[in-house]
Amino acid sequence: SALQTVQKAPVSSWQREGTATHPTAEGGSEGTATHPHCGCVVEALEMSTGKIPFLEAVNGSDVLIPCTYLSCIGIKNLYFKWEFNDNGTMLTVMIPIDNAEPMDVNIYRERVEYVGSSKGNNLSMVIWNVTFEDAGQYTCFGKNPKERGKNHSAIFTLYVVDEREVVDNTLKLIIVSGVGGCIALLMIFMLLKNFTIYVLDKIKEKNKECLVTSSGIDNTVNSLSGSRVTSKATPKKA
Repeated sequence: SALQTVQKAPVSSWQREGTATHPTAEGGSEGTATHPHCGCVVEALEMSTGKIPFLEAVNGSDVLIPCTYLSCIGIKNLYFKWEFNDNGTMLTVMIPIDNAEPMDVNIYRERVEYVGSSKGNNLSMVIWNVTFEDAGQYTCFGKNPKERGKNHSAIFTLYVVDEREVVDNTLKLIIVSGVGGCIALLMIFMLLKNFTIYVLDKIKEKNKECLVTSSGIDNTVNSLSGSRVTSKATPKKA
């Protein structure tokens, strides 16, 4: 079987590079192929555990361990397996061709269920009622015979905790309150400043009006006084 073929491969023939595993035996594929339509060199098979390849789960909960695959050249008898911490196979799947459901699904661990669908290139599994022993790295391996035996993989890390950590927002609230208080004080200061300027302008306008009025009264009084003095100084004719 495909599983037996992988198990018989010598350990020295596997070379890890990040999340991909490449066989180094002579005659092995380098994992690239020429696209039949565009003529460009592409990675023939790609495995992915998502943009966020880790999860923190509460002890006793059910967890989805995701994995998807993408092949530019198509698949034929795609062999796939999940491994836990590189020391044990959890399940194996064989998909004959594109968009076909698996012909053979073998599960080797309790509380594990295969929930993938080849129509969506989905190879995910669910672990029911996780325990602390389930924490670790889960690696999904894919092997497409069209690539002459090259292996690909992606890693998903699971953390198991007693309960989800409660985020302490005290510091955040203090900062937000402080910033809000500063903004409020600044607004009050600007309002008081504008009000004070308005009052001072009004006072200046009233003072100007008073000065103009008093100046007019003084001029009138002076004119009247001058007229009286002039009339008294005129001599009488004999």
